[in-house]
This record gives sequence, structure tokens and C-alpha cells, in this order.
Amino acid sequence: MKFFKKLFNSAKKNPLQAPEQPEELIESFGYDDLSEAEKANMAEREASQKALDRHWNAVGTSEKDVLGYMISPSFMGGPDWPSTRQAYRVVRRGDSIILATEGMSDPFDGAEGLGNGFEMELFIETSDIPNHALGAPGDVDPFRRSWAFELLKHLAAEVAHAGGLIHRLEKYGSMSYEIPGFSKSDYMSEQLPAHFVTADDMTGMVIGAPEPDFPTRIDDMPLSPVKLVCVTLITAAELEYIRTGGQNARNDLVARLKDAGVGHISRLNRASVV
Repeated sequence: MKFFKKLFNSAKKNPLQAPEQPEELIESFGYDDLSEAEKANMAEREASQKALDRHWNAVGTSEKDVLGYMISPSFMGGPDWPSTRQAYRVVRRGDSIILATEGMSDPFDGAEGLGNGFEMELFIETSDIPNHALGAPGDVDPFRRSWAFELLKHLAAEVAHAGGLIHRLEKYGSMSYEIPGFSKSDYMSEQLPAHFVTADDMTGMVIGAPEPDFPTRIDDMPLSPVKLVCVTLITAAELEYIRTGGQNARNDLVARLKDAGVGHISRLNRASVV
């Protein structure tokens, strides 16, 4: 909640010089200390999480544990999500894995009447995660060492900096994005084939299309509908095609991915469709 963030920020301004306080002077907070607005926010957040649980478990088998942080990145200078909860969900679906953001659609901390956060969550689906980064059922931690998690985490930071993408996606239908510095990445540079990196060290993706074979709109969120936005890895040739042709080329690429049977799934062993 917002007051937790204020408390943390006041303590981290100069942590090396923060004097120890007697135990009786240390404040503690409980549910009864929350304002009515904060209690309502908490209830809306819990309802949002349950709606996401229902939706993802209808798509596949959603792991109970998420990939998260001991301390929210927003406390450490990272981009703000709607709440301090910044996590990633793992959904097992046949022989593929879905990694999805968890928290972008949380109600905003300390604000009312703004809907379900960014009104979106990002996800990527693939069956091409290396064995050492492929956690067994019940174990999500190995996925941190996968190219898919690194890509999704990087994109999520950019989306948070932009305050969400839902209005632009509604306008254009899809967007493309480039991640710079492929050669300096932790896992992508080791796990992605060479034809997914451009001559100028970029990795490309299409966001919002092609649509998957399951519903991507969640209407039963407590405040406003939420869109699940797919992220599809594209080859270097496909990225250059978009660079040259703009929106028309992107629309054509989406159609070609559908026609080729690739769809929204990120496949590492496929050839370019352009």
C-alpha cells in the first residue's frame, strides 16, 4: 500500500546512517490501521488476482507461486507499476509455457476511480525454453534463467515507464518493439539463435497480435476490463521488414505469421516469413 512505500522510502534515504530505534518506538501496521479507502483498495486487488487466477486456469494450469522480488523494484528506483506488486505468472499449457506479468492490472495504490491499473497484462507463450531453465511443476524459479523471462521483464519495464499501452493498441491493433544490447543480455544472447538478432544488436517483437486461440479480455475484473496482450518474438529479417515498411508491413507480418501457422507463439526453430 502507499503508506508502506512512504515508510520504506523514508528509511532508505540514508540507510547506512539510520539510527537504531528502541523497539517500543518502532511502528507496526495492521489491517485495522488502514483507512476505508485502503481497505477497499486491498479488496479490489484481491478480487483482481482471483479473476486472473480463474482466467489463466481456464487456459492452462497456473502455478500457485509467482516469480517476484523480495523488495519491489519500484522501491529501488525502477518504474512504478500500479501497485508495489511486480510479479510474473507461469502457466503450463500442453507442451508450452506461458509467462505473464502479474500486477499491471492491479488497482492503483493511493488512488480511486482509475480502473484496474494499466488495464493490461503482458504474456509470451513458447515451447522453446532450455531444460536448465524449465522448472518442474511446482518449481517456478528456474524460469528466471530463460530468454523468455528476460525479454518479458525488459518489455514490462518499458510498458510501465509509458504508463501502459492499451490506448495505443486499441488505435493500431498491434505494435512492434526492439530491445537493444542483445550481446550484453544475460540469457537471450546464450539461448536465442543468431537469426533473431539484427546487425545493430537488436531483438524484435510484435505486441498485441497475432491473437491467441483463447480469450484475451477479462470482463469480470472489479473496476474495469483487462486485456491480456501477447508478445511474439520475431526474426531479424522480420524486424527489418517492419523498420522499412512501418505499420503496413507490421500488419502484413501479422497476417503472414497467422498463415504460416506460427500465430502468437514464439518459436525459435522457425524460418522468417518474409
